[in-house]
Amino acid sequence: MAKINQIRRLAIIVSKLNSKHYVPAEELVDYVSYTIRARYSDTAGCTLRTLQRDFRTIEELFGVTIRHDKLCGYYIDERYGSAEDYEALLLNFELLNAIDSDSTIQKYLLPEHHRAIILPNIAELLDAIRNRHPVEFDYILVRHGGKVVRKCLHPYFLKESQQRWYLIGYDTDDKLKAFGLDRLSSLRILSRERFMRNDTIDIPALFRESYGIWNNPEDPVEEIVLKYDVLDGAFVKTMPIHPTQELLDDSSDGITIRLQLRITNDFVMALLARSRSVEVIRPVSLRQRIYEIYCQALERNKPTCNE
Repeated sequence: MAKINQIRRLAIIVSKLNSKHYVPAEELVDYVSYTIRARYSDTAGCTLRTLQRDFRTIEELFGVTIRHDKLCGYYIDERYGSAEDYEALLLNFELLNAIDSDSTIQKYLLPEHHRAIILPNIAELLDAIRNRHPVEFDYILVRHGGKVVRKCLHPYFLKESQQRWYLIGYDTDDKLKAFGLDRLSSLRILSRERFMRNDTIDIPALFRESYGIWNNPEDPVEEIVLKYDVLDGAFVKTMPIHPTQELLDDSSDGITIRLQLRITNDFVMALLARSRSVEVIRPVSLRQRIYEIYCQALERNKPTCNE
């Protein structure tokens, strides 16, 4: 029960701090205590010392740093997390915060019917990341016919993209690489070894100019202009493709947007998801790439003579 209460407090704390930029210590203690009593009939309440322990737990588990200003109170320091990951975390916390003590609200939540993702190594990997232990594992190279190679990595963090989890770290060639956890096996933590972690790396910046998990600094950041019809445009406006999205035109014919990022395979796949209406205005190279994909798809899917 103690663990459940702590999870509830974490959800309440993050939701409260997100609703106000600064929350005085006394107000935060009173709010968390009142919410726990009102929502879960828990009369134990909480103290500032308890919340301070919760702040450390939130930072360790989710990378969200809660700081204190002597004049104004507690606040979430958004410099230490990516906007996309932070918003996703808040959504999960809001859902968690809404679930009552007997979980009856679950019958009103309809999750996507995706196959359950089982990540048996995630706890060990998090421990290795925190304690700066190198890791070894077997990895399946899908693009090389399923070849299995042994890897040694200095693990830095875990990242979710397209409903898959990836281990990000420095390979033996000192290059930052991503490895899908679903293709990783025979994990071994080198617990007797430690590596020197480079804490000057701006982790959010690594993926700020790309879409998805892969970001090759050698690829140029390009200006991308796209056009959508009115229907798809309504969705693109309310759920931007990328943080750099800028609305150039919004008319009865549709919308035109501009993005600034590196063109990755994940980005191309995202464009194809709305292939019914998307038009690539520029760059020409991306327009040609989409055209060639359409031509190949038409050839593969043209009707046969007996249909």
